[in-house]
Amino acid sequence: MPWSQPATVLRLTLLLMSSEFVRTGLLVSYLPLVAPQLGLTPAAVGLIFGLHYLADALAKGPVGVLSERYGLGRVLLLGALLGLGTLLLVHQRPGVPLLALVSVAWGLCYAALWPGVMAAAQHFARPGMTTRALAAASVSVAPAIALGLLGVGQLMQRQSALAFPLLLGAQLLALLLAFSLLRLQLLQTPRTQMISADTGTPRPSFRARWGRVGVLLPAALAQTAAPGLLATIFYPLLARLGLHLSQLIVPVLLGVLVGLAALWGFGRLADSRHPRAALTPGLLLLALTFFLAGLPGLPERLTLITVLGGVAYGAFIAGWNGLVGHTLPPEYRAAAWGTVMAVEALGYAVGPLLGGIMWAAYGQAGVFWCGAGILLLVEGYYLWPGRVVMHRARVGE
Repeated sequence: MPWSQPATVLRLTLLLMSSEFVRTGLLVSYLPLVAPQLGLTPAAVGLIFGLHYLADALAKGPVGVLSERYGLGRVLLLGALLGLGTLLLVHQRPGVPLLALVSVAWGLCYAALWPGVMAAAQHFARPGMTTRALAAASVSVAPAIALGLLGVGQLMQRQSALAFPLLLGAQLLALLLAFSLLRLQLLQTPRTQMISADTGTPRPSFRARWGRVGVLLPAALAQTAAPGLLATIFYPLLARLGLHLSQLIVPVLLGVLVGLAALWGFGRLADSRHPRAALTPGLLLLALTFFLAGLPGLPERLTLITVLGGVAYGAFIAGWNGLVGHTLPPEYRAAAWGTVMAVEALGYAVGPLLGGIMWAAYGQAGVFWCGAGILLLVEGYYLWPGRVVMHRARVGE
């Protein structure tokens, strides 16, 4: 394993997986279907959903600072307790204001989870394996989100009575895992402590400490907006192409397998050389994938596009996580990860809006070629202005 303390990182990862399963299953699959029985309108469900995710996105940076000051384990435990409280409150038929307030509080504490997992994966990474440690942590949660989205949805249609006990059991597991991590605190690196305490050297300025983080923000916004273009037009696109969801299973599974292999291979490359060695081909291959998907005759090239997309995303995830880990100040990992992830969340919010506009105006080609253009702009940013600003930030230290 790529971590020096795998038991700690695995517990954190399992906590993230169980929490994401519950959150996705509750807010996306379960609550919308039981809303009429609870006296909730679709608008109320949308409000609860939106406020929770907005609180999570906006609080990632500030909550990262709190978790570093008071201990990551304490904040994670509070988030797990609020998640359990939200789950139990749903069936008490509360008013919308109370349910919205609790969901916001849950989102605020939940904001520590993703940055905390990534900061811990980097903190405990074995020497020379940082990129692979971060990449493994970031992709491990995908099956849990998919189960919350699709699995709970299917269960609600077939055996709806089992859905709530399943979510409750998963949240209790998350609570137990959070209790086991109560004393977890990611301490400053020895080098940071030596500089600030032993040598008496003045602490770096705000600009020096956070200049590198600022370099990542424009690209973080753009490169999450590109895949977000497809969020609202996915099913209309399938209908226009005459494809059924079942026809995607084999090509997508093949793409996932290829992507996992590419993730590990490009992760080794990024660790041995530099994250840009994986990020550059990843972005260029993603742009090529989007370009090919925008051409006529997409169904005939479906397998080629999913395989190419798998390789591209494997390289991109390895390169991006490696670059973020390589760039962030080690003494503020959780806060810095939270800041970057908050901007990524804004990209996912902008992407669907832009995708809907391009779909209405230009159809399939407009959506995919817009994504290709965004990815090429991101690569151009890394090649020149981002590198210049990074150099200035290092000089400022």
